[in-house]
Amino acid sequence: MARRSLAGGATAGAASRVRFAPTSNNLLVSSWDSGLRLYDADRNTLRFKAESEPALLDCCFEDESAAFACCSDGSVRRYDFRSVSQDTMGLHDDAVSCIEYSQTTGQIVTGSLDKKLQLWDTKTKNFSCGITFDSDVSSLSVCGMYISVAVARNVYFYDMRNLTGPVKAKFSPLEYHIRCLQSSLQWNGYVAGSVDGVVALNYLDDVIDGNMGYAFRCHPNSRSGRSNLVPINCIAIHPCKKIFVTGDDGGYAIAWDAQSKKKLLEFPSYSSSVASMAYNHSGQLLAVAPNYYHEVDTMMEEHQIFIEAADDFKRKPHVVKDPSNQT
Repeated sequence: MARRSLAGGATAGAASRVRFAPTSNNLLVSSWDSGLRLYDADRNTLRFKAESEPALLDCCFEDESAAFACCSDGSVRRYDFRSVSQDTMGLHDDAVSCIEYSQTTGQIVTGSLDKKLQLWDTKTKNFSCGITFDSDVSSLSVCGMYISVAVARNVYFYDMRNLTGPVKAKFSPLEYHIRCLQSSLQWNGYVAGSVDGVVALNYLDDVIDGNMGYAFRCHPNSRSGRSNLVPINCIAIHPCKKIFVTGDDGGYAIAWDAQSKKKLLEFPSYSSSVASMAYNHSGQLLAVAPNYYHEVDTMMEEHQIFIEAADDFKRKPHVVKDPSNQT
């Protein structure tokens, strides 16, 4: 597999999110240095850069010409690549941790540390509706008309046509809080990763979930023989195949076959935690953002964005094990 870094891709602060555009290989990057950047991954060039005062905690595309980002000051912002302008679309009471855009309804969906899920109308720039939970919204994903929301250990499913209550509230098999969540319209389910290194694949249909849902630990054993509790920071689902990739605090990015429950490939490890990953629209490229932490008397490496050629998974498969059988 070929790996390359984006030229001029270093950011002053660690990346919080990477996202490929809907139909091109333009890559959107939000970072803790308050910058939003747009790269052409094919030509290896920086196309757009915008600065703001607060740190950007997440980002997403509206279309090929505009994007959204959520900020540490609670604001939700829209960026226009053509006019090189930015506007405030809404405001939470605390830092906004995650953001998605629904192409179906034209609404922005945000989750915040103020324990609220909120929807914003992009045409009127008005608040549409909101839901309050008992804990912070750690992650969310939008597929079609449905929103998947991770709160503590639970996953809630909402129909955007009727937000009076969840379509389903699913108590996940994860023992610890969910850090990241990615849903798939084709699978009619989601993949979630927890702070203790366990990944769960669950389906909305209870019968299918009972037969095909499962959970496993990405790194069953450490060198000492004990369970290796490495937090799962991000998950990327292949747009065309039943494959997903997990990125963790140990610098590992691993591809898994969702149906056969097999480990397909372990990418060459990064020297720091994997903060965010994203497939392009064809599934041939995988963007990876590793983050480096500064230590006393240690030179900090530049924060680079890497592109993996992700169209070849010809490796010896490894069957994953249920975490309940591991010690």
